[in-house]
Amino acid sequence: MRRAYGLGLRLGVAAGKVSLWRSSRWRAPAWTLLGEAAYVPDDTLHGDFAALGQALAQLLPEGQYAGWPLSVVLDDGLARLWQVDLPQGATRLADIEAAAALRFQSLYGDPPGLWHSSSAWDARAPFFCAVPRALLAQLTRVAAARKLALIFITPQFARHWNRWHGALQPGAWFGQLQENTLTLGVRHDGRLRAVRALPVPADAGHGWLEQTLMREALLQGVPVPALLQLCGAPPSLWLAPAQAFHCQLFATPEGEGACSPAARLARSGGVA
Repeated sequence: MRRAYGLGLRLGVAAGKVSLWRSSRWRAPAWTLLGEAAYVPDDTLHGDFAALGQALAQLLPEGQYAGWPLSVVLDDGLARLWQVDLPQGATRLADIEAAAALRFQSLYGDPPGLWHSSSAWDARAPFFCAVPRALLAQLTRVAAARKLALIFITPQFARHWNRWHGALQPGAWFGQLQENTLTLGVRHDGRLRAVRALPVPADAGHGWLEQTLMREALLQGVPVPALLQLCGAPPSLWLAPAQAFHCQLFATPEGEGACSPAARLARSGGVA
């Protein structure tokens, strides 16, 4: 298929489902669903992801999108995020990477060699993100076989953070609401201090949100935020202004709340 200027492909990958969209920078609609496919996920995150490869082959017929740019957004459940304190006396990047590998193994119990990790955001309080090497290998194999130009592969929280952190107000925390999970980016003194993924009850109102933020602030030893700036489709009560605390919604693609999980992943973070 011949590609017009400004068009690209965005793939959303969740556990058990993938979604392919065409993005357009200059022409409406900005997003067009090209297809979705289900697959049986592997028992472990470091499997061979062969079933995912078969689903991708259905969505990306050979020769149809040769030369198109492809960006991939992963469900956060397929990745690992963790913070590493700077080792005392550390002067080299290798010192931080070694500390990150030890921290990863203590948190998750998986051998670090099965995961591809990269540091992110702020060298004063390093955060690391890891994705199974087998998953990356499957995605890159499919992209190469279909002659696609692979732009990036990133977890959803990292994608949202990279887009919105510059717009956060002083003292505000960052939030991402996906299905029934609220992922908080806890900030203090302008730095990201922690990333916390929390289950959201079906009847969660403004009171639940305020109490949750108070508890997380206490756990992290930072002040309670007066503002949560959020990506997603929260209950309307979350957005009601309150005297001590209120929630503000970042703009997200139109209709995102009605999409499947994989489709919301594909459309997260705007047009690539």
